[in-house]
Amino acid sequence: MSGAAARRAAGDLLHLTLDRKRTLDEAMAASEPFRALEGPDRGFARAIASSALRHLGWIDRTVQPLISRPLAATSPEIRALIRAGAAQIWFMEVAPHAAVSETVDAARLWPGARSGGSFLNAALRRVSETSSPAASLNPEDIWPDWLRLAMAGGLGDAAARQLARAQLAEPELHLTARTDAAAVVAMTGGTILPSGSVRLAAGAVETLPGYEEGHWWVQDAAAALPARLLDPQADDRVLDLCAAPGGKTLQLAASGARVTAVDRSASRVKRLQENLDRTRLKAEILVADAETWQPPEKFGKILVDAPCSALGTLARHPEGAWIKSIADVGRFPAVQARILSAARAMLAPGGTLVYCVCTPLPSEGREIVEAAIARGDYVRRPIRPGECAGFEHALTPAGDLLTLPGPSHACDAFYIARLAPAGREA
Repeated sequence: MSGAAARRAAGDLLHLTLDRKRTLDEAMAASEPFRALEGPDRGFARAIASSALRHLGWIDRTVQPLISRPLAATSPEIRALIRAGAAQIWFMEVAPHAAVSETVDAARLWPGARSGGSFLNAALRRVSETSSPAASLNPEDIWPDWLRLAMAGGLGDAAARQLARAQLAEPELHLTARTDAAAVVAMTGGTILPSGSVRLAAGAVETLPGYEEGHWWVQDAAAALPARLLDPQADDRVLDLCAAPGGKTLQLAASGARVTAVDRSASRVKRLQENLDRTRLKAEILVADAETWQPPEKFGKILVDAPCSALGTLARHPEGAWIKSIADVGRFPAVQARILSAARAMLAPGGTLVYCVCTPLPSEGREIVEAAIARGDYVRRPIRPGECAGFEHALTPAGDLLTLPGPSHACDAFYIARLAPAGREA
């Protein structure tokens, strides 16, 4: 029953993410059926859940006409197994008879799903007789309606479709080297991107050479840009606000700068410290609220990696489209504006601040920066093409960066702006 057990675990992961609103990583840590699996079975369960989440809008829109009741009205367990079965049949090239029979067997292993086995069997048989929705639906139909409208409204139809297409592909793995990218390439078999990040095919991170020794850390190529654009030098005093889990802190520390990393979450700060320990890097870490914390002296360089909706990371975390709502997204701009305003008092005369968010929505990026400039807090220090190798296409007319993924540049969607104090302190 190992095949059924893997599918039962995949169903549990989907239940925890979509009904309990947990991230997939949190679900994998919490799911007993998933943690009971080993080796290929565990990998298969994760692959099913990931595929279902990546294609969820397509799955739900196409399954609904095939069943006799609203999908939302079915039990959470049966709903999860329908989605898991559809993902196997339509997107994973699993033989339909195996996907149907083993997923129905999975229902027998799950107390909450046992009574719905006949309904599940009938639903998946209809799924197996239906063509994949990839041939009939638009890429942006993988998202809930609120997100499709928000992306199209903020970015335009073409850019929204570009982001959706990126979510349909398995993401690459990008690494940032602690000291020597060429050495990381030699040990991992990756390739160096123009930006300096190392690219590999997706895989198990902890088993890669150099992980335990801390020679590198996982960081999307776009996520590595903000710290580089701050141009940290040895002995610079640099403040990293909203720092955890620490990829940008590690970059700043690796430059030899004296880094102070501030984050309000004690649990996330613990992860940051673990990452510093693994990579043998040092930074001063403080658990504090970036909106109210006051440093004893000002900093010449500040990185503000503001809390955001993370809608630019859906290729890596597709569940984000479904565990957030439009109301959740709407709460971020006020927080971002307050943090950017508070950071102004922490910035020394003539200093530099880089503001970034891992979302492409203008309400969390460009509009926050434009409002701060209009208030007279900052002036823009435009980013130049020579400073963003490999991302020249992402430069905006104003001199910011908006890194939308595309066929030739797989990356997260980031908005990045570089600023300086306004007025006599510019």
